[in-house]
Amino acid sequence: MPENVSFFAALAVGFFGGVHCVGMCGGIVGALTFGLPAETRERASRLFPYLLAYNLARITSYTVAGAIAGTVGLLGLSLVPMQQAQLVLLAIAGLFMVMMGLYVGGWWFGLTRIERFGSRLWRYIEPVGRRLMPVRSPGQAFGLGLVWGWLPCGLVYSVLIWALSAGGPLQGALLMLGFGLGTLPNLLAMGAFAGQLSAFVRRPWVRRVAGGMVVAFGVYQLMLAGARLAG
Repeated sequence: MPENVSFFAALAVGFFGGVHCVGMCGGIVGALTFGLPAETRERASRLFPYLLAYNLARITSYTVAGAIAGTVGLLGLSLVPMQQAQLVLLAIAGLFMVMMGLYVGGWWFGLTRIERFGSRLWRYIEPVGRRLMPVRSPGQAFGLGLVWGWLPCGLVYSVLIWALSAGGPLQGALLMLGFGLGTLPNLLAMGAFAGQLSAFVRRPWVRRVAGGMVVAFGVYQLMLAGARLAG
């Protein structure tokens, strides 16, 4: 499987799906920074290290989860012949790329239903994050971000299921890393730039072009799987 195609597709999904991330996580960021001194919260230069720590830790959790998913997928596919396993990987990856592209383009939002499956796991993880609040230092923010990375989110969990088909732990980690890096600009943006970025991402034509590109990646993967099956 061409990892570079999957990586950039995941990057696009993370960036253009960032409107969902801002809507869901924006309030969480506000709650996490609530305990900081007023002069820190009101000055972007002082707040940035905290936001960066949160988000780097969040992406670290995504990457670890991707490695786990890639390992699980590899172990499962080791039970079938290698050629069949490769076809299954290509088909699943292509299918999820198509679904992700439909989500990014604003044509279908069924993937968000997946997040209810993570609510049970979150019940055990959330109390750990509560013990780290209120945040007083970037190091503490990093620890809280590691917990935040496991927050139930249909978009995140959908990419994680996609990572099952990545082909191994490294490929799964890279896929989730690409997705996490894609979400970073939307969640780090502040002030006037945040408004401009949000307005750009929300434009229907921008989302449709991006979604169409991801769908095209997925169709390519499905066609490749079909050609190998026919051969």
